[in-house]
Amino acid sequence: MSGRQLTILIIALAGLMVVSGSVFVVDERQYAALFQFGEIKRADYEPGLQWKTPFVQNVRRFDRRLLTLDNDPERFLTLEKKNVIVDFYVKWRIKDVTTFYRATRGEEVVAKDRLSDIIRKGLRSEFGKRTIQEAVSGERSEIMQTLSTMANKQVDELGIEVVDVRVQRIDLPDDVSESVYNRMRSERKRVAADFRAKGAEEAEKIRADADRQREVIQAKAYSEAEQIRGQGDAKATDIYARAYGQNSEFYSFYRSLEVYRKAMGESSDLLVLEPEGELFKYFNPSSR
Repeated sequence: MSGRQLTILIIALAGLMVVSGSVFVVDERQYAALFQFGEIKRADYEPGLQWKTPFVQNVRRFDRRLLTLDNDPERFLTLEKKNVIVDFYVKWRIKDVTTFYRATRGEEVVAKDRLSDIIRKGLRSEFGKRTIQEAVSGERSEIMQTLSTMANKQVDELGIEVVDVRVQRIDLPDDVSESVYNRMRSERKRVAADFRAKGAEEAEKIRADADRQREVIQAKAYSEAEQIRGQGDAKATDIYARAYGQNSEFYSFYRSLEVYRKAMGESSDLLVLEPEGELFKYFNPSSR
């Protein structure tokens, strides 16, 4: 290889190095910060191919995705001065690269330590205001909402944003779990007994009302039945009267047959009467 060719090759390699040192790619999952002599010059790059001054400027990348702080379970005191073991995690992300770098030198570990300390203090304060039963059974979502709001106010100076705080589990130490569960069981039994008593009271009211309505319905039905019966008896009497008026002899005979049927309908029936009596006049032809 001649000296001229070697020179061209060196120039080409130098140019390639200059070009490669002048461009960088910003991934959509990252923030990119441009540094010059250790100071941030720009941190608002969009994803894609970007340019910088080689040898003078350098680029540092930061994760723009959601990050997770998964803390070890911690002990906190409740309002009753009882210990609870709380397992929680925090979802957070970098919001302002410049502020984040100046506050943490760009180290996620530093940000996590600061964030963990803030959340622990918030949990200590929130659990200190509540009883075990309130914290375990009824107000967990309120605690998480309060912590998220409080943490965002404090981490703004770190250039980060708290997206969510979640209490995964609240455990009781063995020395207090049984007493707490017994208290909760007693409370549930008291509430159940109260519901049963109210239910029994309502049932008595319903039964009393049903009995009253039954009496009213029966009285009304009896009244209507008596009216109908009276109307029927009146019609029957009218029919009998008209029948008697048309043929009194036949009517008398028919009525006597009715008496015979009712009086002597069974073989065991026994009547002690005079044969010449009025009752048997239709059995004696000479009496007619």
